[in-house]
Amino acid sequence: MAGEKIRVLIVDDVAETRENVRKLLQFESDVEVVGAARSGKEGIQFAHEMDPDVVLMDINMPDVDGITATETIRQKMPHIQVVILSVQGDQNYMRRAMLAGARDFLTKPPMGDELISAIRRAGEMARIERAKMASVRPVASASSAGMPSMAAVGFGLTRGKVVSVYSPKGGTGCTTIAVNLALALHNDDTRVVIVDSNLQYGDVAVFFNEQGKNTIADLAPMADELDPDIVEGVLLKHAATGISILASPSRPEHADKISADQFLKIVEFLRQMYAYVVIDTTPYLSDVTVAAIDVSDVIVLITTQDIPAIKNARLFLDLLQNLRIDRNRIAFVMNRFDKRIAITAERVGENLKQEVAAVLPLDERVVIPAVNRGVPFMVDNKSQPVARGIFGLAESVRGRLAALDLEVDEHPAKR
Repeated sequence: MAGEKIRVLIVDDVAETRENVRKLLQFESDVEVVGAARSGKEGIQFAHEMDPDVVLMDINMPDVDGITATETIRQKMPHIQVVILSVQGDQNYMRRAMLAGARDFLTKPPMGDELISAIRRAGEMARIERAKMASVRPVASASSAGMPSMAAVGFGLTRGKVVSVYSPKGGTGCTTIAVNLALALHNDDTRVVIVDSNLQYGDVAVFFNEQGKNTIADLAPMADELDPDIVEGVLLKHAATGISILASPSRPEHADKISADQFLKIVEFLRQMYAYVVIDTTPYLSDVTVAAIDVSDVIVLITTQDIPAIKNARLFLDLLQNLRIDRNRIAFVMNRFDKRIAITAERVGENLKQEVAAVLPLDERVVIPAVNRGVPFMVDNKSQPVARGIFGLAESVRGRLAALDLEVDEHPAKR
């Protein structure tokens, strides 16, 4: 599909909105509006008939609401990506939309650049999903002959994905991003465990206002003989979200009792139990941190607009060659972005030759109270710009993982 236009279907019961969005998109050379539906029911029908890459879906419609329509489209045609548009930025709407399978959630009226970026991200995901479908088609005949389908087998027979969140400079918001990214990735179908690998002064449990007697130090001595019951007994369960937490040791001196080999064995076991293992790391490249980075499918690399942070990010990117880590595994993030500062994400990305996957705005009024309350902002402030940035990062991580899986399917030698 390289070079092909992103085919977009607009679904909205207001004629003026449909026309405004169509006009906005007509100037984009890589986007083609293939249809406009006036209701959720018609949107489902048009999606089936036109097979677009992306559906721009309104939430409030008189017959079938946008969330129900999204769920129906995603169930029947999972390669089609849905971007929800709503006049209400309510966090409950956003959560319901994401659970229904929406790839993005924008508040009406969306900014032009914001909408185009969302469509292009969703279009790339659609391209990847179509390619994956094409690569597994030969297996379909076996399914019809009585073999179980991929959907019937479920994700339990596959290894979960490991996502490490790392910054080579302290104080850039690594734990904040790790905690909230884990929540953005977590749902009933893709369960997440977050692992605190800052073994001396880890704060992940504090960010969730959780504390318990059991930590990773209790699992380390049993790393060679783990079983689900033992692991579940050690993990903390966050009641409000259902996410699982593997806390750091309760005392700094216990960190020396956990080797990199034990840490790796614990992570490998966790990826058999969870769809995502999110690891919060420390800036110091200890054996455990290097092990976490090495085992990761995707590394979320964080910088800010501070020159020291950018310098350290450059050093780490240079180090990747020695670690034999492909730069395609990096999701580069600029955190605490302040428009008043002349250093832009684009300039940093160009300078470091690494595309910036997400820009998280400076929002101290949301982030700092969330940390102090022990309630991550992805729990009760999902409509805020910084939360929407986290959702965008989550989609970027998913897209990068899908692209890497596709690359492995096409080139088995890279396994």
